[in-house]
Amino acid sequence: MAHLTLDPALIEQCRKFASSIAKPIDALIQTHTTVAIERAVLRLLGVEGAVEQGGQWFPEVNIIVEDLRRENALGQGVLHWFINGMIQTRMTPTELAKATATRKINLLKLPRAPETEVQKIALAQCKAARDHLVAEREKRDQIRKETGDQFVPDGSQGPLIYVIVATGNIFEDVIQAQAAAQAGAHAIAVIRSTAQSLLDFVPHGATTEGFGGTYATQENFRIMRKALDEEGRRLGRYIRLTNYCSGLCMPEIAALGAMERLDFLLNDAMYGILFRDINMKRTLIDQHFSRRIIALSRIIIHTGEDNYLTTADAFENGHQVLASQFINERFALNAQMTEDLMGLGHAQEMDPEHPNVFLYEIARAQMTRDIFPQSPIKFMPPTRHKCGDIFYSHLMDAMFNFVGVLTNQSIQLLGMATEAMHTPLLQDRWMSIKNARYIFNGAHDLGKEIEFKKGGVIESFAAKVLEDTFEHLKMIEKKGLFKAIEGRAFAEVSRTETGGKGYDGVLLRAPNYLNPFFDLLK
Repeated sequence: MAHLTLDPALIEQCRKFASSIAKPIDALIQTHTTVAIERAVLRLLGVEGAVEQGGQWFPEVNIIVEDLRRENALGQGVLHWFINGMIQTRMTPTELAKATATRKINLLKLPRAPETEVQKIALAQCKAARDHLVAEREKRDQIRKETGDQFVPDGSQGPLIYVIVATGNIFEDVIQAQAAAQAGAHAIAVIRSTAQSLLDFVPHGATTEGFGGTYATQENFRIMRKALDEEGRRLGRYIRLTNYCSGLCMPEIAALGAMERLDFLLNDAMYGILFRDINMKRTLIDQHFSRRIIALSRIIIHTGEDNYLTTADAFENGHQVLASQFINERFALNAQMTEDLMGLGHAQEMDPEHPNVFLYEIARAQMTRDIFPQSPIKFMPPTRHKCGDIFYSHLMDAMFNFVGVLTNQSIQLLGMATEAMHTPLLQDRWMSIKNARYIFNGAHDLGKEIEFKKGGVIESFAAKVLEDTFEHLKMIEKKGLFKAIEGRAFAEVSRTETGGKGYDGVLLRAPNYLNPFFDLLK
């Protein structure tokens, strides 16, 4: 395989900067919790019910956690009160959750068991929850083995064909996902309904209405997982499932994805801050706990650096993408994730009319592959410069596929000829898959047959991006991540430390904070 000549000392220094940038954030993570983490704890214990009020379903976990927060009692952790409730009432987690959410029981007014007993039972409950996650992980891995899974995270077997479904109706999504798998797709992403990331709760049950996508719910995860497992057995190959683990419910969706055997989760340390205006502290605390769950379940994350190039010029700001990849890598390592679970993202978004644009796109793609050799890199298609010319769009996608196979990308999200026009139809997706299969097969070993010219355009541009990344990370380390983001360090977007959605859901842990998952999720 061809490789670029990049300065290893400069790469190592970038990683040192990223580690230094993450240290103050780690101190924040160790001393705080959030309402989403506490809700995720209850979900891991098996609480998944909802209470109907006025024709709407309210998740039990939200009612329980919000009642404690209003009484300033959540800093001790929801388990501090919930496990005591189990002791006093002798109820199971699901029974107690229902009774508490319907206000038949007030956890704060129950007699108090000895703290040692509460801690002992909390540990046992959390161990059982952890064992359940491990069992689901092993069940998923067994299905992969039975259906002949061939995916190699380092991209050495060529890019995995990855497509989206986004009808808004989970049952329609199933039909489209099965059709895509039959056409040759290896992975299906169920696009989440527009703005769900801003909901501070996870909707309940199967859903049939969504705008631009389908709501991420536990029942929807179950429905699609079952359908893809059945389709995979019919086809004789494993079909991967993806959903979105971002926004205000990041830890909860990680828990649901782990329990329902998802393979990929879109999970970025900074995406919610930059593109959804979710509070910095909330996002960074939540991403850590979510990634602890993901690490145990060996789910591959996808990070969102590709989005930077939709708001900032792709030619001039490639160093922001690489800097973010180094930071995302460090946060993932701090959450005990291994490199083969870090699907770091990037995209082919340069102006297609730029002279020699493919030399520069190859440089960036190969640079990413070489700097993160064990990562299942996720390569995103052109979108920013697409319009209603479907023939030109299809040609752009073909060249994107060519760059992907040439540079050994791991996961290739296929572009659609009708990008920017409508949600892809069955035939649009079929055409894109046919395009990719033709190019991936025809150029499968091309990267092994060529080498890059020393000091040429490709190597020189990659070296410049790396040097710019070094300077960018150096600036961020000096300012601190919060101040750097406020100063538009990424994607030309500015956010503040106390601004954004969800800030009121960040809580300082009390001295007797109880959450054994932090020790058990290893």
